Amino acid sequence: MLEDTGERVIPEKMKITNGLLLEHIARYHFAANYAHGRVLDFACGSGYGSQIIAKQRKKFITELIGIDYNEDAIKYAKHKYHHPLATYLEGDVTDQSLPEKLGQFDVILSFETIEHIAEEEKFLSNIYRLLKPNGILILSTPFGKGRGIPSGQEFHVHQLTVKEFKDLFTAYSFTEFYYQNGVLIEPAEYARENHYPLGIAVCKK
Repeated sequence: MLEDTGERVIPEKMKITNGLLLEHIARYHFAANYAHGRVLDFACGSGYGSQIIAKQRKKFITELIGIDYNEDAIKYAKHKYHHPLATYLEGDVTDQSLPEKLGQFDVILSFETIEHIAEEEKFLSNIYRLLKPNGILILSTPFGKGRGIPSGQEFHVHQLTVKEFKDLFTAYSFTEFYYQNGVLIEPAEYARENHYPLGIAVCKK
């Protein structure tokens, strides 16, 4: 039985009007436009988003792997969100052996993950090593008071400021930033930062 922690998105247990559900689904539909080749959903949770990508982009992707540290989430994903192109694996996103085990990907998605990770450098290093040259990373996180400052959210190590978030991606050759509020996702240049509680980066290695 997959436990609802209050942070985990399990569509079958949520109302269609639930804002958390809607904003998470919006991110996967946004990311689907970029999905091709081998795709990694890093911290895939219950698997609903991986299935969205696999179904929408079945003509463009060759394989989708969803990784999550929670054994019950992976079992749930395999049962509820099976797709011929999708494989769900239990694993720690900071495990430095993952690039050797999994190989490289054309596209990596990581939504609402980094704020949960104390070993941020290992997580970001893994993503970079797992991404093919010219590969695309799409990563999102909620904004907050900054690195090392308690956010008030039970499961968050901290929440980055806008500047800290943008500074994560200096190793990439090209980065576009977007802001999200509910289902609305807008390019950073058209949005007022203080009206958007969450950021999305689209990066090319």
